[in-house]
Amino acid sequence: MHWFPMRVTYRRELKVKDYLETCNVECFVPMQYQWSGDMEGKKRVLQPAIHNLIFVHSTQQQLTELKMTRQELLPMRYIMQPKQNGEKEILTVPDRQMENFMRVASVQDDSVMFLTYSDFIRKEGKRVRVIEGTFAGVEGIVKRIKNNKHVVVQLEGLAAVAITFIPPAFLQFVDDTPKN
Repeated sequence: MHWFPMRVTYRRELKVKDYLETCNVECFVPMQYQWSGDMEGKKRVLQPAIHNLIFVHSTQQQLTELKMTRQELLPMRYIMQPKQNGEKEILTVPDRQMENFMRVASVQDDSVMFLTYSDFIRKEGKRVRVIEGTFAGVEGIVKRIKNNKHVVVQLEGLAAVAITFIPPAFLQFVDDTPKN
């Protein structure tokens, strides 16, 4: 079982999610509230935070079989990544990374914000673990975004979500050097 980030064409990620759930396949679409409508009729609507992206927890064999046999899943495409030898392989997200991302991205209020790639690319930071509060156990990287420090949980090259405020006392620096 792996987490597969999948592209979904024409913003049909919620339809695909609903169908996968009827097939008892675990999946995740990050959602956030956004303002919709004109000036008189503005309302907050829960929408996908990252359009055309869904995360599916399955085996590659089961997922490929579903894609090939179910009309409702035709909009799904694997995301490929280049290997060192020039070939391409299907991108997967490690379970721990996905757990951290889902814990933060599942919060649908102003304590989190979704980031574009340009918001956090080339910004170095220290790896931390949140040790208290709502996000206790989540690991991320402290990065400066728009002149403020945030704990950012990112899925390399795919998506990132930042926790808007965590007291420094709630953070523990994590040594990410390999242990021999």
